[in-house]
Amino acid sequence: MSVPAIVLITGDDDALVTEAVRAAVTAALDGEDRSLALEELTEEDYRTEDGFEVARLVDAAQTPPFLTGRRVVVGRHLGRFSDKESVVPLVGYLADPLDSTALIVVWEKGHAPVQQRLNPIPKSLAEAIKAAGGEVRKTTVGRGREADQWLDDRIAAGPVDLDRPARALVARRLGEDRAGVVPLLETLAAVFGLGAEVTAADVEPFLGSGGDVAPWDLTDAIDDGDVAKALDCLTRMLVAGGRHPLAVTAALQGHYGRLLRLDGSGIRDQAGAADALGVKGFPAKKALAASRRMGGERIARAVRLLAAADLDLRGRSAWPQELVVEVLVARLASLSRP
Repeated sequence: MSVPAIVLITGDDDALVTEAVRAAVTAALDGEDRSLALEELTEEDYRTEDGFEVARLVDAAQTPPFLTGRRVVVGRHLGRFSDKESVVPLVGYLADPLDSTALIVVWEKGHAPVQQRLNPIPKSLAEAIKAAGGEVRKTTVGRGREADQWLDDRIAAGPVDLDRPARALVARRLGEDRAGVVPLLETLAAVFGLGAEVTAADVEPFLGSGGDVAPWDLTDAIDDGDVAKALDCLTRMLVAGGRHPLAVTAALQGHYGRLLRLDGSGIRDQAGAADALGVKGFPAKKALAASRRMGGERIARAVRLLAAADLDLRGRSAWPQELVVEVLVARLASLSRP
């Protein structure tokens, strides 16, 4: 079986990255004894007194196999290396890679100390991978409709058969954390068996309180006047999303600021709303519809509620911050009801 000299895996979701690494390792081993053929290095193996060096990974890649037909070397946390100079040894190795080594490197953030930002892949490394006949595999669910389609496809191809209500429940509860479907499906297969039919009642206990949701999920629920759904979105933003209450109110201020800008403007179509707000497509259409539905008086009242909540969050009130935003969201959603 022919395998690339190097496979670089990149992405910002641990579940997808882990899945991609597992698949790449299985393909590269191709039946070889895992305990003899596989070597995995982490940031601790690259650590020196002055920082991190990639030389240890290159040494592992240049080591011939012992008692196996090939070696599979996995290098995690390569995102530690941020510039052309730091990857020179790896680029040099790729100019003449060892035929008996399948090298899998993972461009991900390090943990000790925690990396706040993932460095971009140096151009010299990307060019060296291409020249060596290697592959760069990006793990991502995409955005918007692309992300929704990705989730539908993963569920359809999954190891268990979710009925329609179960699929809807999973999509709703995962929210923005769509990649969470990967470990979820694995768990369901382990519990119910491969190919098992799984209902919403079956999957409910494995979903927890739900993943993060996007700010527009919250504002959509508020605009619809759905208090229960709006509070659920808020809880998920605060808990699963780790958002601060002030970040939530900032998103709401932006939303009602757009409605206020459209109110009384005389704008009657999506194109005009898009020009006025500096946004494109469906968001402009939604804002225009919400502005018309609420009218100037209710929009002004919403702005006053937001201003009061902002003061309460900054110390005017003794209420817990979470309670302040809960009351705010409930009042805003109630205000949007016909």
